[in-house]
Amino acid sequence: MPASGEGALTAASLPRPAALRLGPVRRLALRLGLPRSFSLFVRTLMLLGLLLVAELAFWLPALRALDTEPRRALAAQHIASVVQLTEAALRDTDPIDRVARLHALGVGGLRVRPREADDRVTAYGIDRDSHALVRALQARLGPETLVARAVDDQPGLWVGFMIGADPWWLRSEMPPPPHLPRSAWDWLPGVLALLGTVLASALIAMLINRPLRRLSFAASRFRGGEYEESRLDEDTPTREVREVNRGFNRMARELARVEEERTVMLAGISHDLRTPLARLRLEAEMSVADDEARRHIAEDIDQLDATIDKFMDYARPGGPRLQPVHLAGVIDREIAALRDSPLIRVVSRVAIDTRVLADELELGRVFANLFENARRYGRSADSGMAEVDVAYARSGPWVEITVSDRGPGVPSAMLERLTTPFFRGDVARTAATGAGLGLTIVDKTVQRMGGRFQLNNGEAGGLVATLRLKRAA
Repeated sequence: MPASGEGALTAASLPRPAALRLGPVRRLALRLGLPRSFSLFVRTLMLLGLLLVAELAFWLPALRALDTEPRRALAAQHIASVVQLTEAALRDTDPIDRVARLHALGVGGLRVRPREADDRVTAYGIDRDSHALVRALQARLGPETLVARAVDDQPGLWVGFMIGADPWWLRSEMPPPPHLPRSAWDWLPGVLALLGTVLASALIAMLINRPLRRLSFAASRFRGGEYEESRLDEDTPTREVREVNRGFNRMARELARVEEERTVMLAGISHDLRTPLARLRLEAEMSVADDEARRHIAEDIDQLDATIDKFMDYARPGGPRLQPVHLAGVIDREIAALRDSPLIRVVSRVAIDTRVLADELELGRVFANLFENARRYGRSADSGMAEVDVAYARSGPWVEITVSDRGPGVPSAMLERLTTPFFRGDVARTAATGAGLGLTIVDKTVQRMGGRFQLNNGEAGGLVATLRLKRAA
């Protein structure tokens, strides 16, 4: 690799890593071990869930404050009233009657006792709510009011006040904390509300995603050649969806028209070429005296005729008729057609009871194109023959068939382009005389039968074609 000059790569010219091109949400999902991509339904549901959590995080403190503040004000008013009544009851009482009144006040959790200098006092204000209660009591009783949660290790709400020059303690019950659920039944309304919210969010997500799901389904049917069945509703009440549906229908009609014109054009050209080719063959047989020249002319005509067949296969309209097909029988029939060819040898290891959902005629053309591609480009350097192995594997509802040769293979950069119409992997080779449609026809046909087609280089060399077809019962 050059270190400088036109061929050198600089750091600025290198593509950014995929992780750096991701958004912050997707990078966070990757760090948390979540899937890199979600369906639109899951994404919408997650966003609605995040919105719900954010709203709860905002409203719960607000509701708690709305509930706590009136409770605090009521508790402060109640305690201040008791202190004021006690002060009024004891202010004008002589010491003899005061003792009797103190006993009378010691009911309902109330207790009044003198405040001593050596009392062990535990401060009441230890959190925000208790500080707010202390401030409320001091606002009603005066700033010199003391509030404690324990005096001499006796818990309660202790309020220190003055009667004349004498300090006193009034003890009452501790105000109740904000109400918290204490049993499963207390949680039931919240749980039902949460479930109702989740179900409503799921329903909303389904309603939002339904037009996109229909669009995806219509696009898949359009790709399979079902142009009329892929039409979307243009009278839906949602304006944006209606516009998208109309645009898709216009696009589908235009593409269907282009496809029809292309099919008619290819079929017409192919049909018109067959007549002069037949005349050329006849004239060559009658007028060319040299056997070698006549043989070469016949081979050229056969090659042109085979190319016309490729055009006809590529332009063939309509979808295949899927039915259970014995896979081994189709492969053996195509192998038998190659028995007189000295340039290819095919070995099939497909079990005789393997059946797939396919069009038998179309499936035969698929294997014929694969074997022809191997005969042209998959010859071994040692034997000069294309040695092809056909194997299979069952994977759930699918059957995977691999067709591998022992040829030179294909550069990795060209693998994805091999199914492009009229592309040939090595146009410099003398064997590259085809139209470049064989693998394109295979890919198109397999997709029309509801399967998948993939090309890879084998570990020991050669090209490996993998067909995935639906398994028949």
